[in-house]
Amino acid sequence: MVDHARAARLAKRIQTIVATAIEREIKDPRLEFVTITDCKVTGDLHDATIFYTVRGRTLNEEPDIEAGAEALKRARGQLRKIVGDQLGVRYTPTLAFTHDTMPESATHMEELLAKARARDEELARLAAAAQPAGDPNPYKDSE
Repeated sequence: MVDHARAARLAKRIQTIVATAIEREIKDPRLEFVTITDCKVTGDLHDATIFYTVRGRTLNEEPDIEAGAEALKRARGQLRKIVGDQLGVRYTPTLAFTHDTMPESATHMEELLAKARARDEELARLAAAAQPAGDPNPYKDSE
């Protein structure tokens, strides 16, 4: 029987452990700009998928996603050992790392919403100055 609440608690704990380990214990400079964003654990608690993002060194610099992925791949065994030591469960879940595209999607969605707002404002401005086509009173009284 699957206990989704336990899987969610375990996922949150794994996320915290991995983020702390990357920050304090793993000595790879490529992991300096990696941020752990989320974690999902399967119902049988055997597999954990950890989502991460990579930021650039400066605001204008593109992030090196490949270097972050390679660094996480190399540190996967050490991170699993740390997770197993700190979790205290019978079976330590396998760790899989997946690049989280949610920030890019959110940025794209914000740009689309800004364009839609600008277009709505333009249409409202045009509608305010619009004149009806034809005669202002098409229903004339027959006198």
